[in-house]
Amino acid sequence: MRLTMIGTGYVGLVSGTCFSEFGHNVTCVDIDPVRIETLKAGRIPIFEPGLEDLVRRNVDAGRLHFTGDIAEGVAGADAVFIAVGTPSRRGDGHADLSYVYEAAHQIASVVNGPTVIINKSTVPVGTAREVEKIVAEVGAKYVIDIASNPEFLREGSAINDFTHPDRVVCGCETERAREVMREIYRPLFLRETPIFFTGWESAELIKYAANSFLAVKIGFINEVSDLCEKVGANVQDVARGMGMDKRIGDKFLNPGPGYGGSCFPKDTLALLKTAQAHDAPVTIVEATVEANEARKKDMAARVIAACGGDVKGKTIGVLGLTFKPNTDDMRDAPSLVIVPELQKAGATVRVYDPEGRHQAEPMLPGVEFMPGAYDVARGAVAVVLITEWNEFRALDLGRIRDSMASPVFVDMRNVYRPHEMAALGFAYSSIGRA
Repeated sequence: MRLTMIGTGYVGLVSGTCFSEFGHNVTCVDIDPVRIETLKAGRIPIFEPGLEDLVRRNVDAGRLHFTGDIAEGVAGADAVFIAVGTPSRRGDGHADLSYVYEAAHQIASVVNGPTVIINKSTVPVGTAREVEKIVAEVGAKYVIDIASNPEFLREGSAINDFTHPDRVVCGCETERAREVMREIYRPLFLRETPIFFTGWESAELIKYAANSFLAVKIGFINEVSDLCEKVGANVQDVARGMGMDKRIGDKFLNPGPGYGGSCFPKDTLALLKTAQAHDAPVTIVEATVEANEARKKDMAARVIAACGGDVKGKTIGVLGLTFKPNTDDMRDAPSLVIVPELQKAGATVRVYDPEGRHQAEPMLPGVEFMPGAYDVARGAVAVVLITEWNEFRALDLGRIRDSMASPVFVDMRNVYRPHEMAALGFAYSSIGRA
C-alpha cells in the first residue's frame, strides 16, 4: 500500500520506517526543512536503537521517502497517518491539538483520491469527530474516512514494540476504514497479533487509560518502597512477590525517582483534564500525578541527607540524565528536578549521560558535563545514579571510590547490592531497601 506519515518525530519516524519494513511504500512528511534534509542525508535526529540501519535499508530499497511538500507526500496515498506532537497546552494542561487539526485541514485540501486519515498521535476523546468536521468543512472532492490508531511504543525498544506488539487498536466507524486498516496491518495479522477494532472514542481513551494505569503502578510501588524502608522490608522482594500474581504482573514495579518521558506526564494530565471536563473525576490518577512530582524533589532531599544534610560548596556527580536508558529523551526526566534542587542547595553538579547531553545542556544551565562516569566521580562527595544505562551496571567501583572525596553512593535504580557496596567501603543508599 501507499502510506503517508505526517510528522517525522519519534512516533512518525519509527512507525513510517517499520511500515516500509513491512513492504509498504511510505512517504514521511515534515514542515521542518532541516529535518527533512537531515533524513535524506541518512542522519537520524533521534536516538533509538536499530532505527538508523532500518531507515537506511528501506531508503535504499526505495520503500521509504522524505519530503517537505504535503501535496507530494499525500498524492496517491491509500492512507495518511497524522503523527504530530500533542504537547500539554500552556495555561490549562489540555492536549494542544492545533498541529493535528492543521494537518487534517492540509490533508483534506490536497488529497487527490479516496483515502483514510488515521490519527496516530496521542489525542483525547473527541478528536476523530473533530477531524471529521474539519474534513467536511474543507469539502474534499474525494471520500475521506477517519480512523484512530494509537501507538504503544516504548522509547528504547520501539522497533520491537511496533513489529511485535501486544495488540493493535483500530478505531473505525466505516467498513472501508476497517478494510484499509486490516490491509495495513496484514503482516502483523499473519503473526497472529490481535487486531482490535472499536469505535473512535474507545480507541482514543484506551491509549490514555493504559498509560495512566502504568503510571499509577509506578506511583504505587514507589510509595510501597518508602514503606519498605520504614519497616525493614526489601521492595525488590515485595515487587517480585506481587508480580508473580498473574492478575498484577511484574512490569512497571521497579521503584525509582519517579516517571518521566514523552508519554506518562502528558497523558496522565490530559486524562485528568478530559475527566474534569466530563465531570467524571479520576482521583487515583490525580493522586499519582501529585505524588510523582513530589517524589522527584524528595530524591534531591535524599541526596542532601546522604551527604550529611549540607551540600553547599560540595561537588556531586550524577550518572544518567535521560528519563530512561536507551533514549536521548529528556522530557520530564526526574533529573530535571533533582539536579536543579541540588544546585539550589549550593552544590556543584557534574553529570554524564551516554546519549542525553545534547538535549540536556540547554535544560541544565550551570552543570558540568563530563566525558565519562569516572570523570564524574573524581573529587565528588557523592555519586548519584539516576538513569540505569547498561554501562553503569558494572562500574569499577574501587576506582570510583578511590577517586571520590568521600565514598557516598546514592543508587536511585537499585543497580547494586547493599552488602557488596558496604564491603567496598561505600556509604550506600538505595530505594526501598532497609
